[in-house]
Amino acid sequence: MGFLMSLAIAINGSAIALAESHVTAVVDHPVLVLATTVLFMWIAAQLGRYLGKLYPLDEQIRNDYSVLVASAMTLLALLVGFGFSMALNRYDQRKNYEEAEANAIGTEYLRADLLPETDATKTRNLLRAYLEQRIQFYVSTSEDNLAGINAQTAGLQGQLWDSVLPASKSQPSPITALAVSGMNDVINTQGYTQSAWWYRIPGTAWILMFVISLGCNVMIGYGSRRTAASRRLLIAMPILIAVAFRLIADIDSPRRGLIVVSPQNLVSLADSLRPK
Repeated sequence: MGFLMSLAIAINGSAIALAESHVTAVVDHPVLVLATTVLFMWIAAQLGRYLGKLYPLDEQIRNDYSVLVASAMTLLALLVGFGFSMALNRYDQRKNYEEAEANAIGTEYLRADLLPETDATKTRNLLRAYLEQRIQFYVSTSEDNLAGINAQTAGLQGQLWDSVLPASKSQPSPITALAVSGMNDVINTQGYTQSAWWYRIPGTAWILMFVISLGCNVMIGYGSRRTAASRRLLIAMPILIAVAFRLIADIDSPRRGLIVVSPQNLVSLADSLRPK
């Protein structure tokens, strides 16, 4: 029994992970989210209308049915609002960490003066190179380029740490400790930024919103009147839901879409650090 439970949990976990990876791949393309949502929601509404023809709604319970539809739409609105809030919080995190990275790099550039002249020059040169890689991290949209940027960033972090170690070992003092502490902040802020770019709206939350949206459109189609005007109105809700999903996906996707974090603080710092 224990083996079967473990196997079931493993299969369930693998299925969830696979589903979330596919959902994330779709969410990374907000325009695709818009088109897919409109199509599936419209099909759901037409399915509800077809079911209404097969099993007509009793006029005596239409008012009660309208209350049920309104309740379902309220639930959907709450879920969409919750999803928008999650996406916006993560967007704000990405912005804040971009500012924190710029402050950490700028502070350490100044603290390099606390090191011996040779180490100070090496540290400043490495920080300028590191800063360029951090800017490329924010503006790159290619996964292949991103892998190379991450590799170079990791290599530069090792070199930066090595550049402050000799002075801290040969001349340990509160002054050199400031340079070491500043370098630690530079490396830590990069890790915080990477974490903020990884953690997004879970795929299961997207699936839940999508399923409830489908159900709401089926209910709307089922309760619609059998007139041409009513049939034309069935496209309204799919469009509204699709626009909402597209906005959430745009904010939640760090690299694609219209709403992305611009490395303006890092670029401004890079301009100020370039040799005159």
